[in-house]
Amino acid sequence: MTRAATLGELRASGYPDRTVKQELRANLVARLRAGEPLTTGVIGFDDTVLPELERALLAGQDLILLGERGQAKTRLVRRLTDLLDEHAPVVAGCEINCSPYHPTCVACRRRHSELGDDLPITWVDRQRRFAEKLATPDTAVADLIGDVDPIKVAEGRTLGDEETIHWGLVPRHHRGIVAINELPDLPERIQVALLNVLEERDVQIRGYSLRLPLDVLLVATANPDDYTNRGRIISPLKDRFGAQVRTHYPRTVDDEIAIVHTEATPPPADVPVHVPRFLDEVLAELVVLLRASPDVNQRSGVSVRFTIGAHETLVAGAVRRAARTGAGLAVPRIVDLRAVLPAALGRIEFDLLDEGGEVEVVDLALRRAVLTVWRRHLGGEDLRDLVARFDAGELTVETGDLTSGDALLAAFGDRVDGLARWTERLGEPAPGEGGDWDAGDDAEVAASVAEFVLEGLHLGRRINRDDVDDGRVRYGG
Repeated sequence: MTRAATLGELRASGYPDRTVKQELRANLVARLRAGEPLTTGVIGFDDTVLPELERALLAGQDLILLGERGQAKTRLVRRLTDLLDEHAPVVAGCEINCSPYHPTCVACRRRHSELGDDLPITWVDRQRRFAEKLATPDTAVADLIGDVDPIKVAEGRTLGDEETIHWGLVPRHHRGIVAINELPDLPERIQVALLNVLEERDVQIRGYSLRLPLDVLLVATANPDDYTNRGRIISPLKDRFGAQVRTHYPRTVDDEIAIVHTEATPPPADVPVHVPRFLDEVLAELVVLLRASPDVNQRSGVSVRFTIGAHETLVAGAVRRAARTGAGLAVPRIVDLRAVLPAALGRIEFDLLDEGGEVEVVDLALRRAVLTVWRRHLGGEDLRDLVARFDAGELTVETGDLTSGDALLAAFGDRVDGLARWTERLGEPAPGEGGDWDAGDDAEVAASVAEFVLEGLHLGRRINRDDVDDGRVRYGG
């Protein structure tokens, strides 16, 4: 469609004259009537966070997203741009995106009075109407609001001339969305500069007799004050936010797994990877247990990034084994979980009286998570014959992070009675008919299932597991 090039053409086209909050509200109502979600790509918030966010936008309120780290606050803020019009008209050449209908800055007002309907306009896309600022202690008022530009003064203009101002981030995104991440980190004297923006909708710069009515949606994110301890949101500023939306961690194992599969770095294309569902469940259960542990600082939380990083480490171990052993398919196993512990400790803050107990806390939670998932899927399995083989000394299985699937399965002999049933109950592809396995992909999947069964028997105190040199373990009677 041909877009208007002047104010007169814009009026003739019937383009609506509305504020950014009215624009967001109208587009949100259209989505709701069409049965579409507020946003996509955010999992687990459909019945909790998103309804609150919808109400805040429909009410035309500036808002603050409050929650622990790794709760998709920044992602939610960025997706709000989807509610803006794809393109919006602004006065051509304006630094602060003045509306052609209601010019705000002195230069655009002067041009409007001179040119009238011949005022030239241009169109900006929605991404140029969104600004994101990470609050840091060195942030200045000039960064957010603006300051006198000495170069413009040197050109001969007077200090009282509004056109000597170099506009900051907020005015430059007039008629858009401005997001400030980690708002408590912003020094309190700088937070004061936002008071007029949120209430009176204007700015003040170095004593100028200036009223610049701003049309913005201001969105902030913050961790709970009692966690960050790096600063606070001053009470007058907190009072000016119309809504506070509290985020949360995934509340179900399925949501946690879905987020991991969406966000984790894809494995290398030259090594096919299959991650058994039961191992995804183990990682999700591990995080659930850590989030409830008294030994973990719950104010800082256990981020979903922990789960994502653990998943990536798990997959990396399988890819490393496949590359070393020549397997055609990389399938993570229980033995790969051992590498998750040291890689993940840096993401958690502990509340321990004695130093050095972090590994024990996570290791205990990991064993409990494995046993929980094992009982969920295999709790009703009759494994007495397998246990009897271990007790009689007929069977000993040794495994490690570089033990191939074929080598692990060879320890069982020609066949494993019940293997097909175990894989079916775990939701994995079944091995060959009668519990046999084929060399290659089937062996890798079967080895992962068999190792999981052995670990569950060990945690249930039905067979022993001994640590061998070089990180290898041996299951025996």
